[in-house]
This record gives sequence, C-alpha cells and structure tokens, in this order.
Amino acid sequence: MIDLTLYQETLEKNAAYCREKGITLPTFEMMRHPEKVPEKIRERLKTTGLWDLDPVNLYRITWNNEAKDSGGLYGGVNHIVLPPELTGCKATIIMLTGRWFPTGAHKVGATFGCLVPRLVTGQFDPQRTKAVWPSTGNYCRGGAYISALLACNAIAILPEEMSRERFEWLNKIAGEVIATPGCESNVKEIFDKCWELRRSGEDLQIFNQFDEMGNPLWHYNVTGYAVESLLEQYLTEGKRYAGYVSSSGSGGTLGAGYYLKRRFPRSHLVAAEALQCPTLLYNGFGGHRIEGIGDKHIPWVHNCKETDFAVAVDDEVPMRTLRLFNEKLGRQALIANGVDAELVSRLDLLGISGIGNMVAAIKYAKYNELTEKDYVVSIATDSMQLYGSRLGELEQERGVYGAADAQRDIELLNSVTIDHMQEMNYYERKRVHNLKYYTWIEQQGREVAELNAQWYDNDDYWYPMFDQVAEIDALIEDFNDRIGL
Repeated sequence: MIDLTLYQETLEKNAAYCREKGITLPTFEMMRHPEKVPEKIRERLKTTGLWDLDPVNLYRITWNNEAKDSGGLYGGVNHIVLPPELTGCKATIIMLTGRWFPTGAHKVGATFGCLVPRLVTGQFDPQRTKAVWPSTGNYCRGGAYISALLACNAIAILPEEMSRERFEWLNKIAGEVIATPGCESNVKEIFDKCWELRRSGEDLQIFNQFDEMGNPLWHYNVTGYAVESLLEQYLTEGKRYAGYVSSSGSGGTLGAGYYLKRRFPRSHLVAAEALQCPTLLYNGFGGHRIEGIGDKHIPWVHNCKETDFAVAVDDEVPMRTLRLFNEKLGRQALIANGVDAELVSRLDLLGISGIGNMVAAIKYAKYNELTEKDYVVSIATDSMQLYGSRLGELEQERGVYGAADAQRDIELLNSVTIDHMQEMNYYERKRVHNLKYYTWIEQQGREVAELNAQWYDNDDYWYPMFDQVAEIDALIEDFNDRIGL
C-alpha cells in the first residue's frame, strides 16, 4: 500500500507555499475525465503552451489533450490506428500516443503519481527537500518538469548515451543533471548513484520509478481507463479485444494491463523487451538501442503473476523502421505499398520505444493467429520530437536513405516472425518474479516477506493499492481547499 500517513505541520506549510505560488492540483478523476477540470483552469490553458513552466499545465496530465503545442484544451484519447497494410498482421493495432503530454511523453503522469501523494500528505517538503528522479530517459524528464511546476529542486539521473534532445532540455529545467555510465540498459549504475546520493547527507527523496507504486497506480487508473474508453469506440459488433502490449521498462505502463485484465478477463498482458538484453526470456543481459525501456532487472512494481507473454524485439527492427517512417523516400514507399497517406504523415507520433512496442504487438498478433476481428492495444510513450538527432546519426552511420533501403525495410517489417517470445505458464511467471530477489533484496534492501506477498498474496497485495486512488483524490481535494484558490 502507498503510505498516506498525514504530517500536519508540513502539510499546512505545503498548502501555504502552493497558495503563494498559485498552484492547485488535478485529481485522478480529472485526469480520466478532463471535462471535470474547472472552467477558470480551462481559460488559463487557452493561452498556455504545452511545455510552458506554468503550474496550470498540471491539468494537462491526461491522454485527452488537444493535439496543439499551445492553447489546446481536451478531446478524445490521443491515439493512432495501425492497419494490416502497414504492420503485415491481420489484427488492427491501436497505439496510444504520448506526444501531447507536457514534455512530449506520458511519463510525466507517472511522476505525478509518485510525488503528489507525498506532497498532499506532508511527507515531502518542496521548499526544503530535493526530488531525485532516477530514470532511463523520459521519467526523469517528467520528474524534473513536475518539480519545476511545483517550484521544488530536482536532480535528474539518466544514462550518458541517451539522445541529445533529452539532455539539452533537462539542462534547462532540472537543478542538476547526472549522466551515469552506459546505455539504456545500464540501470544498476543509476541505482548505485542513488545510494551515493543517500549517503551524501543531503535533504532529498528518491522517487525511483522501478519501485515507486505511484508509477503503476497512475497507469492503472488513468492509462487503463483511457484504453477502455477507446475500446468502447472500436469494439463494434463482431470485434474483439485481444491484449495489451507494453515494454517491461520500469513496470509502470504495464499497470494499465492489470486494469484491462479486470475489465476483459480473457485478454492478455504482453511484456516486451529488447532481444539484446533478454531479461524476461533468458535471464540475460546486454546493451540495446530501444531508448526508454531499461533492462537487466525485473522492476519491483511489475506484477509478474499477471504477465501472459514475454516478447523480445531485435533492436535493429525499430532502428530501421524509424528511418522508414520518417525519411521522405520511406514514406513515399509506404504510400506506394498501399498505406494511407494521412496515416503515413502521422507516423512521427511513434518514437523508438513506440516502434518497439508496435513490433512486439505484431509478434503477439501473429503468434495467436489473430484475425481482422481483433484489436491489440499498445503505447507510443513519446514521438520523433525527442529523436531527431538519431536520424542524423543513422545517416552518418549507414549513408543517405534511398528507395532500395525503403523497400528492404518494408520487407523487414512485413516479415516479423514469432521467434524469441514465450507464452508464460505459472512457473515461467514465477521464474521471472524470482529474479527480483537479486536486485531488490540483495542490492536495494527490500524485504523478502514483501517479495513473497507480491506472489502468494497477489490479489490482496496489488489491487487494494491500485484502489487507493479514491483516497488520494480526497486528499488532493482537501489540499486544494486548504490552498483556497
């Protein structure tokens, strides 16, 4: 359970501070139903940029933002529909798109879910305590942004080999940016830096996305609901929802899949990872290029007992597809091969990890022999907005993108196979769960009793925590009343 113990003295101090700064907070109910956002907030949003450092943008932590960089309000759930003409599988794949969140990625929601419960209980003091955001990319960007909106100091930690765009923006927003050795899958180096900071004696709190339950709680209640509302639109007579696909990553986005399994008991939850670092499949290790998903351990917040499939994606497929989707000749080739031109113009809504998720969804659909009646749902965490430099690097590495490259990459995408994936039985799930021991008990000081409770008391451990959202909303409403704005 998330600790919601109240510390009245700091709580009152936090409310006074937010009153002074003109800060109020959205509830989870508003993030699910942004039509409930107060009218005076809507009026302010009409003149506010999507990435502006204005606390009113806390009310843009929703999947329903209007697709505008400035002045947008709300609409339907942001998504893109990928038909068989593009993917080469018979099922239709729906990708929720994170492009229209502040910071350009949905991770800003997960950071809200981690920080705000401590703010409204008085467990965190934004005037005194630094917020530390260890991450493989977008989570620390979201944490730095939320910290800036709440006028508190932030330390962002991410691997040094992440994209240039991430570092350039972070250096403008975060109080301190720490680049740890290695690439996307070097998570332990991030954890080691956190221990170093703990021992420094600084007044700080570490919001580790890999073990903070506010991460999957946000996705369970907000992302899961967004998917459900989309399915109500698409599941017309004779159509079926088959499953939800998300990279293992921090384990947070998988939270939406737990929500969907409660709503659609016959559906599957699919966890994807990079073949170059096959932790779920082969207890393996390595480095890979699918930015934003992390590896080499099983996150504490991953409910392994609810995971039905593990799917590995060769990182060469997303890297080549990235060029296919974004180079001029690649787009022309897709249109010539029967893909709708309007859809092709929107493929930049998929960043590298989004393309990786798409490939995992294709593999899942082919493995299960899904048909034209089936829908698979996945996530595009971010967009090409954060990866422009990667296209330039690929051109330097591989040469100018030509028509022949485009045809080969279309063939590559259409020939995705069902290799390196596993339908998980009870003991396969338990094998993956047991891997948590080495990271979380031996290295990070968690308790064996809680590890066992995650498995043996699964329903009583996970779902009462996800259902705490009503209590958190009540605390947020009380906090806003204390602010009095």
